Amino acid sequence: MKAEVRGLFGSVFCDFGPKFTVCDVDGEEPHTGIIASISNDNPALVSCVDDERLEFQDGDLVVFTEIQGMTQLNDGKPRKIKSARPYSFVLEEDTTNFGAYQKGGIVTQVKQPKILNFKPLREALTNPGDFLLTDFSKFDRPFLLHLAFQALDKFVSELGRFPVAGSEEDAQKFISLAGHTNETLGDGKVEDINPKLLRHFAFGARAVLNPMAAMFGGIVGQEIVKACSGKFHPLFQFLYFDSVESLPKENLDPSDFRPLNSRYDAQISVFGSKLQKKLEDANVFIVGSGALGCEFLKNVALMGVSCGEGKLTVTDDDIIEKSNLSRQFLFRDWNIGQPKSTVATSAAASINSCLNIEALQNRVGPATENVFDDNFWENLTVIINALDNVNARLYIDQRCLYFQKPLLESGTLGTKCNTQMVIPHLTENYGASRDPPEKQAPMCTVHSFPHNIDHCLTWARSEFEGLLEKTPAEVNAYLSNPAEYTTAMIKAGDAQSKDTLEHVLECLDKEKCETFQDCITWARLKFEDYFANRVKQLIYTFPEDALTNTGAPFWSAPKRFPCPLQFSAADLGHLHFVMAASILRAETFGILVPDWFKNTKMFAEAVNRVIVPEFQPRKDVKIETDEKATSLSAASGDEATIINELIMVLEKRRQQLPPGFRMKPIQFEKDDDTNYHMDLIAALANMRARNYGIPEVDKLKAKFIAGRIIPAIATSTAMATGLVCLELYKVLDGDHKLEDYRNTFANLALPLFSMAEPVPPKVIKHQEMSWTVWDRWILKDNPTLRELIQWLKDKGLNAYSISSGSCLLYNSMFHHHKQRMDRKVVDLVVEVAKLELPPYRNHFDVIVACEDDEDNDIDIPPVSIYFR
Repeated sequence: MKAEVRGLFGSVFCDFGPKFTVCDVDGEEPHTGIIASISNDNPALVSCVDDERLEFQDGDLVVFTEIQGMTQLNDGKPRKIKSARPYSFVLEEDTTNFGAYQKGGIVTQVKQPKILNFKPLREALTNPGDFLLTDFSKFDRPFLLHLAFQALDKFVSELGRFPVAGSEEDAQKFISLAGHTNETLGDGKVEDINPKLLRHFAFGARAVLNPMAAMFGGIVGQEIVKACSGKFHPLFQFLYFDSVESLPKENLDPSDFRPLNSRYDAQISVFGSKLQKKLEDANVFIVGSGALGCEFLKNVALMGVSCGEGKLTVTDDDIIEKSNLSRQFLFRDWNIGQPKSTVATSAAASINSCLNIEALQNRVGPATENVFDDNFWENLTVIINALDNVNARLYIDQRCLYFQKPLLESGTLGTKCNTQMVIPHLTENYGASRDPPEKQAPMCTVHSFPHNIDHCLTWARSEFEGLLEKTPAEVNAYLSNPAEYTTAMIKAGDAQSKDTLEHVLECLDKEKCETFQDCITWARLKFEDYFANRVKQLIYTFPEDALTNTGAPFWSAPKRFPCPLQFSAADLGHLHFVMAASILRAETFGILVPDWFKNTKMFAEAVNRVIVPEFQPRKDVKIETDEKATSLSAASGDEATIINELIMVLEKRRQQLPPGFRMKPIQFEKDDDTNYHMDLIAALANMRARNYGIPEVDKLKAKFIAGRIIPAIATSTAMATGLVCLELYKVLDGDHKLEDYRNTFANLALPLFSMAEPVPPKVIKHQEMSWTVWDRWILKDNPTLRELIQWLKDKGLNAYSISSGSCLLYNSMFHHHKQRMDRKVVDLVVEVAKLELPPYRNHFDVIVACEDDEDNDIDIPPVSIYFR
């Protein structure tokens, strides 16, 4: 492998030898589908349920399992498909003489290895083949850069050094060498060698810029992993990239590139000393100091951002966990439990002692607008998001819109990453286009009809929180103020309140919560309830031959017919569930766990001592099957009476408790391997999977899904932050146009790079005026309502409604509102809208509905009224 970064130009070449085997070309999980029907044809048509779209492609190989009827397909043999559609495909096989399809079946993609034959560098230089394109607006650029890097090698070979920044003589020598090399290429000759671009190349040839090193470090790091593991498709074979758009728009004198004997001389040799000064004086706000945040802090420290008169503010309300250490490289083992922002800023300051940096532990949101007030936002130069959730991103986006500040947005998901530039008045904002929400499984599917392990783990996480966090918290709430708590339950009077009281009542049965054996008994009975009794009730209510109202089989795909489990202490899966559940139950009650629980034989004996009552299914049990249902609590029709009876029993049990009794709610913590949290969740999910014939998972996979871990790796994080920092040069220069900026989507696994110009904001026009989502109209001098309306009238706009939040301050149809015309708008928002205006606020916003003179509605920007 060969990689070079020269100023704003970079290249990568990969040679993994002849017949290199790629075991997994994309790193994605094999796609699956649930079969609905298979025809007896040649070729056969396979239809799948419309629960999820199929992701198969023509030519894929698939295997079938669990098919009833056409069992010949269950032989594990990979079969080729064609005519792939969202919910069907054609199987290239004659099934005419196979058994008739009855029901069931899973189809799973079979990943095939791929053999690649790499050329050595000497051969590839003269016959490079196809280049991996990064930017479709630079379709011919890779050919020119292939030539430029060869010319640079010749320059160094002849002169024994790289071209000097700002030296026109060296630049012309380099351009001449490129021209001579081009003449020798025959059919591969470049038509236009673009002397201007080559001049930029020569000027920056000595410099290794931090953003370029971060970006190419991410790419090369992933390619090394591919070479060692055979996982993911390698780069085949050349990648060339440039970011000449990052250069200042101002024509600089060669003297601007001269070294200043500083650590930033390499950067100055590319951008000049003026942009370096802008970097040092910038006021930057980095939101988040996790994986992306650590990389950004390292980058800006090395770039010299906020190392002069500027200031860098970093905030993150999270603390460092063990799982962070694999990719958040500013943290170490001894930092676990410490605030992320404090540790990260300290590490960044050790990289560059001139960094003017402040660490905060505040979440950015409406609740902290006293910290991040108007003055704070107005003094910022740029905001860099390093967040991991959409809601926080949307809030920051709205703040940047409001204060008209540039926002540099990015995110990663495994080997994938994206960057989005949000530039005032040039681009649309982050919230203008959003991904569709992730599809959630219906509640009834998760609780009664799971058909994949994700459903089982979602249910397991929900049960964990209900048993060990929510119910103990409810117990404590009741014991803290019984009268207030019971009054609230009586007032609610619904099935959910009844269920909550029943759970609280169970925990206050003193005789069943005193010893560890009591906890074992509770856990053993929970096993019976979850994995035997509930399933027996389900198949009693809906037997295997049950029909729907339309006469179709009830247990048709994607539903899977379950079987109850028969507990056995010899089954380690069964025993692990009881062990984890009993240990955590003991923790909520503060019961000491004896050392003998680690002895499997002794623990099994204790479990076998539990007497399990016989279960009889009931006819009156309602099981929710409506996929639109939002609650599983079954209404009995007499909740009020039952709630009153439960409260009476609760009061009796409360009086029997020792003084000061409280339970300990347990919050799920995935990263502590000794706390039994993941042991219980994995056991819950796997026993449920066993009920429904779903393949079980190991503890690590369970942790990944139930812990809702977003896949994050150092390579894609480094590349994303490098790309963003290349855009930061443009933002801080201040003179770049829309076509100079780039949004990026990349997937290092494929590899794929897609860079495009950002989308401009929608423009609204009225008469001679025009505005976008970036505009905010400002009215100063504390106006009256009449003055506000007249100010809009002067713009050709007739205001008929003015509101603050959800409160109406003025409507032209309400006669009594005309009495407010000569009142200050600030007095109206305080009196009518009950708006609180703290001392740090000097303005507020109103939303005005307007018409033009032809009675056409006109959407205008928010109006900010300054009253101080």
